[in-house]
Amino acid sequence: MRARTIPNRDAIALIHAPLGRDAQIAAALLSEAGIRPKIGKDVAAFVSALDEDIAFAVVTEEALRSADLRPLSAWIKSQPSWSDLPFIILTHRGGGPERNPSASRLLEVLGNVSFVERPFHATTFISVARSALRGRRRQYEARLRIEALDEGERRLKTALEAGHLGAWELDLTTYALITSITCRGVFGRSAGGAFTYGDLLAATHPDDVERMKTAMQATIESGADYAIEYRTVWPDRSIHWAEMRAQLYRDRSGNAVKLVGVSSDITARVSSEEQQKRLNEILEERVAERTAELHKAHGTVMAEVAQRERAEAQLRQAQKMEAIGQLTGGVAHDFNNLLMAVLGNLELLRKHTGGDAKAERLIDGALQGAKRGASLTQRLLAFARRQDLSVDPVDLGQLVREMTDLLNRSVGTGIVIEIRIPDRMDPVLADSNQLELALLNLVVNARDAMPNGGTICISLQVENVAKPEGELAAGRYGVLSVSDEGHGMDGDTLQKAIEPFFSTKELGKGTGLGLSMIHGLALQLQGALRLTSTPGKGTRAELWIPVSDESPVVSKDTEVAEPDQRVKPLRVLLVDDDFLIAMSSVDMLIDLGHEVVEAHSGKEALAHLKDDGRFDLLITDYSMPEMTGGDLANAARDLFPDLPILIASGYAELPPGIDFDVARLAKPYSQQQLAVEIESVLRGLS
Repeated sequence: MRARTIPNRDAIALIHAPLGRDAQIAAALLSEAGIRPKIGKDVAAFVSALDEDIAFAVVTEEALRSADLRPLSAWIKSQPSWSDLPFIILTHRGGGPERNPSASRLLEVLGNVSFVERPFHATTFISVARSALRGRRRQYEARLRIEALDEGERRLKTALEAGHLGAWELDLTTYALITSITCRGVFGRSAGGAFTYGDLLAATHPDDVERMKTAMQATIESGADYAIEYRTVWPDRSIHWAEMRAQLYRDRSGNAVKLVGVSSDITARVSSEEQQKRLNEILEERVAERTAELHKAHGTVMAEVAQRERAEAQLRQAQKMEAIGQLTGGVAHDFNNLLMAVLGNLELLRKHTGGDAKAERLIDGALQGAKRGASLTQRLLAFARRQDLSVDPVDLGQLVREMTDLLNRSVGTGIVIEIRIPDRMDPVLADSNQLELALLNLVVNARDAMPNGGTICISLQVENVAKPEGELAAGRYGVLSVSDEGHGMDGDTLQKAIEPFFSTKELGKGTGLGLSMIHGLALQLQGALRLTSTPGKGTRAELWIPVSDESPVVSKDTEVAEPDQRVKPLRVLLVDDDFLIAMSSVDMLIDLGHEVVEAHSGKEALAHLKDDGRFDLLITDYSMPEMTGGDLANAARDLFPDLPILIASGYAELPPGIDFDVARLAKPYSQQQLAVEIESVLRGLS
């Protein structure tokens, strides 16, 4: 059996480019990224090399412009349902139809297409290739799940056939009837013949039609199981007996939707009962055994159907959340880098206004806007990463006040946020980033519960728990409450509210993960999430968090110490693959009086370290292609063990892999923060 996943070392990319140089460049870039390239010299060889082991295909636009694409289109259409092979098209005119009309033709033929405009940057090409590879891996994972579900269906079919049971389903809105071959055989119909609800009534003995309808109506009204035995009339006019069993399915509004059940031919059993009435003890034993088999098979059918529906729903939600997390983290990190260049240049520009008050006011306004954007990207990065909780004393009142603007923007017009915070409140022991996400989630849930507008109340208080209560141990707790005036929840819905993937929202408007994530956070913090709700009056969510005996830690981002102006000029090697950030950082360092040597990759930086003599400080970005800042730091320490190193990154924590302690500079940073961190590194305080 072939492998069902694609390890990095075995990932294969199929390349077709008539111009040998394009193929060689693409192949070299893919090889460096750990992806094994495979080149098709012409369209025929390219198509013949396509198979399920190919992770993605790279093709130049001119290779397909005048080629016969019918064999390629036929291969794409013949892919199994789980497969949608990604294609990367190298084009000179971009992928939009306004610039490249032929792109519409390629999109129609190939389907899953990403366009890379030439000449392209190596980082751009590798990023698109890795995105295609991740999408292909998810397809293989979906194949595993589909095969598992298919195996379950085969087991169900075998169980039904072994029990001589026919499956049927009746839509109570249209009365469309779906039956299996075995079920049609129960009524004497052929395997390929049509069998509608009208045919079912016609096949029922005239004396039993009303009894059958009455039993079905009783099931629809009461929800009780449908179980009935009645006579059937086959096309040859012979009389037989059928047993029908089913359960009622309702939609979320409680309306009856369909009946799903099984059927069996019990003619032999009934005949035996009639012929051996005086031997009923033996007959009852056989009936009991047969009934037990029917119940077991029926339960198996219902359990497998429910399991498949749950698995499909969870798979969709997991894929969606993974895609959202990846997109959010990537966009926020790139935007963080742009803000770095904006902040740095604005700070330097402010020094050259010549006392122009209007210019200084405009620059200050731009700086404030950029800093607010930086705060937003930090929240987005906190949402996108998966990390252990960083538990510290947190001032809940300050946290809520700082989030007021974000919360007001999130709820929009028509919603009023009322905040009730005491003047002084003991800090709680928590992760501030996760608390911000939890509060935002609770407020958004409250907003969605009030489609016609209303008031959301956010309040804080301290409560004492004298003795253990459920999930709470004895002690003092800070309570963050969010209440709304929405439609509320009944008791059954409230009990399910914190279950993963459970949601009362419409399809596509909720993942069902918000409250379950907040509940998990509360448990990790040794607290609790308590929900109270009344239909028609609203819901109140309370997040209980243990009170801390320590004072909140002041963040470096909010209070930056003044740098020591006596630091002597340094010879600095600055490394960043983004030219805008590099230019801004170099100007800030020169303005501080330092001599700067600039490099745009890890390899270029190592060359300077080997050839340009001694440096007093190395400042490097972390996220760089080919060689990360961590790799560069390790290599630099091999050359100069005592070289001070400062790594700049937009992420909260540096990934593992650095074998020694290095100082971290959070992006975006100001000139003052840069100066303070340099001073700290030189003094050995980081």
